[in-house]
Amino acid sequence: MTSYDVFNGDADGICALQQLRLDEPRESTLVTGLKRDINLFARLAPQNGEVITALDISFDKNREGVQKAIDAGARVFYADHHFPGELIDSPNLELHIDTDANTCTSLIVNHLLQDRHYAWALCGAYGDNLYDSAEALAQRMDVTTERREAYKELGTCINYNGYGFSLDDLIHHPADLFGYVRPHAEPLDFMVTDEYQRLHDAYLTDLHHTRELQAHEKRDHGAIFVLPNESWARRVNGVFSNDLAREHPERAHAVLVACGPDCYRVSVRAPLLNKTGADDLCRQFATGGGRKAAAGINELPESELDRFSERFFESFASTGG
Repeated sequence: MTSYDVFNGDADGICALQQLRLDEPRESTLVTGLKRDINLFARLAPQNGEVITALDISFDKNREGVQKAIDAGARVFYADHHFPGELIDSPNLELHIDTDANTCTSLIVNHLLQDRHYAWALCGAYGDNLYDSAEALAQRMDVTTERREAYKELGTCINYNGYGFSLDDLIHHPADLFGYVRPHAEPLDFMVTDEYQRLHDAYLTDLHHTRELQAHEKRDHGAIFVLPNESWARRVNGVFSNDLAREHPERAHAVLVACGPDCYRVSVRAPLLNKTGADDLCRQFATGGGRKAAAGINELPESELDRFSERFFESFASTGG
């Protein structure tokens, strides 16, 4: 039986898959990439009898590929928390989709597995900036403060690794990073490895560049930051967006990174005090998508920057503090 594990290359995708493979070890072909690389079913040529596990990638962006897989006779397990669009009803498709702003794929999988590998679910939730949900699970499982802080650091670093404009920007290819993670049932055991130390050191170095950044435009309910087209900015923009959201929970944030002479890649975070609207805003633009609390636009032409700014502040005028 041929098996494929198809997953987002961020913390949520990796930590969700880690839980499943700890629970049900299986040799499989890994299909993943950058965090924004979500149309992963397009890479498959499914055959009858194959098994596909899909994690933390938008069903809306993969619907055609899922349908082709089912039509070919493959069986698909699909867990996600992004906007799904129209669903497919098939006995060969097992769907676990929850778009609640306070959940993520790692928490969905943790629920299915009845907390058997909750430590990795915590890493995924912290990495996805769902601190309240992670803290609730940690409290329920009686996790010490010291371990919570370690899982938070690990989740953040794994999430940081998924950002970039190309695979060359990343510290580890996401498939390699999952391979480094996979032997470790306890996340703390991975944190003492050379592979993790290299990732952590790079994260701290890149984050240092953000300390003196000033907002391009700021109002009481929102702020827009513009970063240069440099490797550190391409890697750190996601965790920088999450940091801003936690530091100013009443405010929405957009972080733009120049991706050429006349375009930007955009990360949007809704206010943590009202985690809604990010996906609706980003879907107004050609390459936009995401979820209620966090979304993005892959390529925003410079000619649309003013329109984006106007829509951004309009969208969150009634949701901020």
